Amino acid sequence: MESNQIVYEECSWISDIVKEVVQIKHFIMNHSMRLAIYHEFVSLKLLSIVDTRFASMIVMLRRFKLIKSGLQNMVICDKWNIYRDVNQEKAKFVKEKVLDDFWWDLIDYILSFTAPIYDMLRICDTDKPCLHLVYDMWGSMIEKVKKVIYAHEVKRLDEKSTFYEVIHTILVDRWTKNNTPLHCLTHILNPSDQWLDEDPTLISPYKNKEINQERLKCFKKYFPNLNERDNVNLEYVDFASKNEDFRDFDSIQNRYSMDPKAWWVDHGACAPMLQNIALKLLAQPSFSSCAKRNWTTYSFVHSVRRNKMTPKHAKDLVFIHSNFCLISRKSPQYAEGETKMWDIGGDAFDLFEDIGVLEVANLSLDEPEMESGFFFQKKWIIWMKDFLLYYLMER
Repeated sequence: MESNQIVYEECSWISDIVKEVVQIKHFIMNHSMRLAIYHEFVSLKLLSIVDTRFASMIVMLRRFKLIKSGLQNMVICDKWNIYRDVNQEKAKFVKEKVLDDFWWDLIDYILSFTAPIYDMLRICDTDKPCLHLVYDMWGSMIEKVKKVIYAHEVKRLDEKSTFYEVIHTILVDRWTKNNTPLHCLTHILNPSDQWLDEDPTLISPYKNKEINQERLKCFKKYFPNLNERDNVNLEYVDFASKNEDFRDFDSIQNRYSMDPKAWWVDHGACAPMLQNIALKLLAQPSFSSCAKRNWTTYSFVHSVRRNKMTPKHAKDLVFIHSNFCLISRKSPQYAEGETKMWDIGGDAFDLFEDIGVLEVANLSLDEPEMESGFFFQKKWIIWMKDFLLYYLMER
């Protein structure tokens, strides 16, 4: 109970800021005239982001930071004074907060110390192979968060910070729940060790006790036979120490210039058992959210009206829908025009700068230009699914 109380006391101000931002947004959007005044001063839309969306709080705060000057000009204009009479208390609250520099400083602070966390999650939440980057990104993210908090509190890194300890505990608890030995094994099998040059305090994976213990757990799981396990351990020794065929000049040079999976294809034949594991792990995405999106598609296919569809037919339609999305990404129209990135969800977040992400973070009726192209393509896919459904049922 005491630890929960400390967490609440140290972090409650963050929830307060978020609630105030939501109140301001609702006050503007729930009145047509206030919304019209807002559009006179701000070109960007106010987003309505559901809580289940990825980093919804951060996206909302980033949007408010972008429109800061427009909001301040809005609340001091003559028209605002006319339409504030509908609810003077809320209008006064909105004006005080928008013109309060300390309030904006707190928003900047939240965005600054959550930025490393947000960036890491955003990189990992894709369908791209990045399992080998998770362990290193985790350590770098913790250090970046610590530096931001200590700089804000004007403290040395060896001093105590209650707020950082709370944030660190939350992050460690989350890491403990999601971390697996595979993160460490894939980190070890990444041939590039350029990250060691970024921080002189870092050590090679084979010198790290924790990483090696996790590696041994994986090897015992993959190779229950003792002789096989001895062979793969010897292969790992050669790989880690750059001995035998791994000491070849091209092999060492390509560790820094080639994709990890491509490197193992090109130079890993001398360690076939280790190569087999590396090729499997280095092709894996780190999050399962990409796979979970199939269940969303499945819920559209197997609806109340189509509850008698056989599992095979439903599976075929989900497969077809997913491949339509992949095929559309290869077309020239996908990268340009009003319908570019029309299937944006999580896989393509890394293709956008901050403003771009915020512009398409919520596709609503408030975005008619985007919606027209989006629904056109969605209707086309729905029509194709209906046609294929009919074909499969008849077959």
